[in-house]
Parts: sequence; structure tokens; C-alpha cells
Amino acid sequence: MKTRFKKDTKIFDIVITALAGMVSVGVMLYAVAHFGLKESWPELVLNLFYIACLVLIWLYFFNRMDSHRFNYWCSLLVGVTVLLRDILFAPPLANFPLHLACLTLSVLLLCMLTFFYARKNWQGYTKRNLWAICIVDMLIAALYNYDIYFEPINEYTNYLLTEIWIRPTITYGLVACFVTEAGKGSK
Repeated sequence: MKTRFKKDTKIFDIVITALAGMVSVGVMLYAVAHFGLKESWPELVLNLFYIACLVLIWLYFFNRMDSHRFNYWCSLLVGVTVLLRDILFAPPLANFPLHLACLTLSVLLLCMLTFFYARKNWQGYTKRNLWAICIVDMLIAALYNYDIYFEPINEYTNYLLTEIWIRPTITYGLVACFVTEAGKGSK
């Protein structure tokens, strides 16, 4: 099969990201099966969006999807996961200022994704702006990760640590795909 990217480093980035995302989603699907659907159905819903993002990455990687559709659907899917997990159904955090910081960064990320999608000339989006999306998502995950250290460890802790880092992993893959497209536009 012919791939969209020719450089080995770019191919490595996309493949490693997709594999890490698939392993993480697999762990979370196991958690849904282990804890039961009644208790963990929100994770199942989020995992459906994550699986859709991973499928889109593979379709884009193998030239089965054009850049415009990839941009639209990935922005939409990641935006929905931000809205659901971090804004509408934000997990209660042990530290209120940390909760406000996560909520603020989540709204910022949603605005950045909306701006990215809404641009008519989205290929003109700079590499710096693309990496900012990934960095903000990683900051949110790092703050959630930090909050876990304030709470007592229980049987959910390992699964929470896995779930926290799925979206930043997928966002890294999406940014890695789009950096090439941004390179074709204005810098």
C-alpha cells in the first residue's frame, strides 16, 4: 500500500502514535469489561470517539482520505471528547484551583480546535499553532495526572492514568499528520 508520507521519521511518528493509541484504547475497553457497563459507560463513549480518530489517522496515512475531510472529522471528534470529558462531565478534582486550570485549558483547547477547523485556508495554520494544540492537551493531561497524586490510590487509578493520556497521544498523531500539510501552506 502506498503511504502519504515518505520520510521514515514521519512514518515512525504516525505508526507509533497509532499503536500507542490502540493499546491505550484496548486497555480502556478492558476496563469497561472489567468494571461493567453500568459503572464505566462514559469511558465506552469516549473510546468510540478515540477509535474513530485512530481509524481516521490510518485512513489518512494510507491515502484513503483527503486532507479536508481528515481536518473536519478529526477536529470534530477531538472537540467532542474535550467537550464531554473535560467541560460537560469534568471529573471532580481534589484541588479546586487545579480544577479551574483544567477547565480553562479545556475551553482554550476547544476554541483552538474550532478556530483550526473554521479557517477557510486551514493549510495556512502554522506549525507553531498546531503544536500549541498538542501542548495544551498535554498540559491538561499533566494536570489531571498531578491531581491523581492528591487522591487515594484505588483499583481505578491505573485505568485513569491510561485514560488521561489517550487524547494527547491521538492529538500528537493528528498534529504529526497536519504539520506536513501546514508546511505546504504559509509558515
